[in-house]
Amino acid sequence: MPDTGPRPLRADARRNRERLLEAAVRAFAEEGADATLDAIAKNAGVGIGTLYRHFPTREALVEAAYRNELARLCDAAPDLLRDLPPDEAMRAWMDRFIDYMATKRHMSDTLHAIVASGGNPFSESRTRMITTIETLLKAGADAGTLRPDVDPMAVLTSLSGVSLATREPDRHDRARSALDLLMDGLRYRPSS
Repeated sequence: MPDTGPRPLRADARRNRERLLEAAVRAFAEEGADATLDAIAKNAGVGIGTLYRHFPTREALVEAAYRNELARLCDAAPDLLRDLPPDEAMRAWMDRFIDYMATKRHMSDTLHAIVASGGNPFSESRTRMITTIETLLKAGADAGTLRPDVDPMAVLTSLSGVSLATREPDRHDRARSALDLLMDGLRYRPSS
């Protein structure tokens, strides 16, 4: 018998999974590692059994929530480029990156426990983000609004630094200022 791989989820099961991931991200952002699985299930509008069918352990839920947030971050770039000029799309994506990093921080203890037990929830992170940043930079360079000589890894490193430096509750204003400064350095200015 040929192996057909995992069957696709039914529409209702897919909706339940998505609601669980959204509720988990909210719960981890508000309560940190102390968020209970019962509360997550309740906030998603499903029973605890449904949560465990999709995510048999807390670690499985955290890893899936983290990967889902990574996908949302990276998958946002094409929509931003469709709706905004490339330099504005880059700046909007940077705001999303800071929010993503804040969400990741709330899950960090569990993510590190997953790594310690041999898992690697971060296996795709850097590659996906670099590819996304390359796409945004290329669109900006092609439009003449962003410098064509920028290393995407330097942008990722800079964004990570802004995220680390703006952890406190008043981080939004300070992060915004730091991101504006970073964007200023990315803008293309033809020599006169």
